[in-house]
Amino acid sequence: MKTAKRLDGIGEYYFSQKLREIEGLNRQGKNIINLGIGSPDLPPHPDVIRVLQEESAKPNVHAYQSYKGSPVLRNAIAAWYQQWYGVELNPESEILPLIGSKEGIMHICMTYLDEGDIALVPNPGYPTYRSAVKLAGGACVEYELKKENSWYPDFEELEKVVAAANGQQAGSQGSGRGTVKLMWVNYPHMPTGQLPDRALFEKLVAFGNKHQVLICHDNPYSFILNERPMSLLSIPGARDTVIELNSLSKSQNMAGWRVGTLSGAKDRIDEVLRFKSNMDSGMFLPVQLAAAKALSLGKDWYDSVNDVYRERRIKVFELLELLGGDFDKAQVGMFVWAGIPAKYKDGFDLSDQVLYGAGVFITPGGIFGKAGEGYIRVSLCSSGEKLQESIDRVKALLRGAKSTESVINN
Repeated sequence: MKTAKRLDGIGEYYFSQKLREIEGLNRQGKNIINLGIGSPDLPPHPDVIRVLQEESAKPNVHAYQSYKGSPVLRNAIAAWYQQWYGVELNPESEILPLIGSKEGIMHICMTYLDEGDIALVPNPGYPTYRSAVKLAGGACVEYELKKENSWYPDFEELEKVVAAANGQQAGSQGSGRGTVKLMWVNYPHMPTGQLPDRALFEKLVAFGNKHQVLICHDNPYSFILNERPMSLLSIPGARDTVIELNSLSKSQNMAGWRVGTLSGAKDRIDEVLRFKSNMDSGMFLPVQLAAAKALSLGKDWYDSVNDVYRERRIKVFELLELLGGDFDKAQVGMFVWAGIPAKYKDGFDLSDQVLYGAGVFITPGGIFGKAGEGYIRVSLCSSGEKLQESIDRVKALLRGAKSTESVINN
């Protein structure tokens, strides 16, 4: 059976295949420590689990749900945005709950991209942006993020991209092919951990409004090791050009629950709902009610989560210093992004040496784009004990390498 052309050039998700390899190594008795994926190992708040248990036991909660989500959840999302981001959203018309924000990325691309339409995607950046654009028939144009520019977009280069696309459109006799329709952005940035500032957000809104480009902001990391969460929707004029994805996966330790949200102007929500309503039949109501409880948690919850990540980050810094990594201690989120020493060909080389030599998996930065090839990323989603064991294993690997080098030299 021949697969659809839309899958041409779309490979299996990197972590899907890598986890399968790690499972194979574990079956051989290797006991690999996985420091790659950002899947929180901590549980949600006990009250969240209690709500799920109590609501699931009721006999009248097991039917199909509204495609727009429960009003209880939409009101909780609105209150959460108001409290933490200072953004007022209409829960009836400007919020759309999602079965995880990753599905929202696909929904957005399918809603707005025709064949050949251009989406601007960050390099380095979350690989799903590229895949979703391609699956929807769009064309990816990457904009490179550089360390020397604080991992922010180069807006002069973006202007050139839009100008070139407009020139192509004008030369295609009004076919519309080559139009820049979407721009994917993600701050705090994954994988680099770069925080945004207000000036960056203002430039993004201005760029979107100037060129009629829909700015799609993916915002799941704003609470992790960050005292000042920001929403791109807080910028004046943002609703004219911005939609924002958010998630309970990271900040609420609910990755496996698959609860996300899309926020923006009513017209945008209605447009995405036209596609989404044909893809699923709503989210299990007890999950929605438990999610609403999670969103009502106070500052003490976020502080407790961040205290754990802060302690773990110290261990990750120690691990990266052993490997000769170059990193910014001010980065946020549940990963640490680090440049690699010159002796390694790229992040894949370092990752493989540590995986096969020490039994520790570290993500190579190249999976996030060519601009990430000189980097690695380490997750904070492992216990302090596992991180210490990783440090000890890497120390042993490095001692063995020095011993071998000494024998060769003698």
